[in-house]
Amino acid sequence: MIAAADGRALGAGVRVVVTRPAALVAAKAAVDGVLRAIDEACSRFRADSELTAVNAAPERDNLVSPLLAEAVEVALRAARQTGGAVDPTVGRALRLAGYDRDYDLLPADGGPLVLTATPVAGWRGVRLDPGRRRLWLPRGVELDLGATAKALAADKAARAAFEAAGGGVLVSLGGDIAVRGEPPAQGWRIQVGEDSSAPISESEEAVSIREGGLATSSTTVRRWTRAGTSLHHILDPKTGLPVVSPWRTATVAAGTCVAANTASTAAIVMGAEAPAWLETNRLPARLVDQQGWIHRVAGWPAGL
Repeated sequence: MIAAADGRALGAGVRVVVTRPAALVAAKAAVDGVLRAIDEACSRFRADSELTAVNAAPERDNLVSPLLAEAVEVALRAARQTGGAVDPTVGRALRLAGYDRDYDLLPADGGPLVLTATPVAGWRGVRLDPGRRRLWLPRGVELDLGATAKALAADKAARAAFEAAGGGVLVSLGGDIAVRGEPPAQGWRIQVGEDSSAPISESEEAVSIREGGLATSSTTVRRWTRAGTSLHHILDPKTGLPVVSPWRTATVAAGTCVAANTASTAAIVMGAEAPAWLETNRLPARLVDQQGWIHRVAGWPAGL
């Protein structure tokens, strides 16, 4: 038997599932605590967040909290592992593209924007001393930790829920999924699609996982329009503009949600090079191209 509780945080739907129903309230409370802490530390949209303060204080040796230091370290590691395809210095470019507030508050349509192809400053310019918790940003750089911080939140929330509830737990944050503990007998059955909020359907593809994480990145869901031009939130660091990719959706399974999210975002940005990169790194993935055809790589199971 399992029990689930739903909510909303970090601009995404939240679902907490446990195999010990009596512990659901404790598990959900533990998850909520983690998500509040991540939001206060890492949100680009809160005027009172720690990240907002750091972005407003370039060329200073900022003392940051252990949580923000960890989140930035995770983001820089993702950049290094993907050769810069996933780069946290896209914050300014996202703001200029109109993604300047929580997605739930973002107008679906609006006036014209002037966007110029300009490479982002690049993650190598960010200086982080994790031991001393000192963070230095070049002038003009605004960090966006959205993707990796949400995945980190899923991993940390699943751990906290497991410690509170025991048994098995699953935490889903808008397509970023982490599991801990003993799973159900058949594993955690997860519907795979472009919109994590879509209702469960027998006609949709599903997979089972027993540990680690699963993440989906897509250019089809978080979209907005300005002067008739459709934009999305996955940017190409080489241009600072929404990426033009052969893939509209990428889903990846990995040992952690952070690793899965890093790879799914990188796959969209890498484009035609993604399948080979995923195979080399032994990351099972399901890629959906712009025509809707599904490509399974690196051991992703065949559709049923």
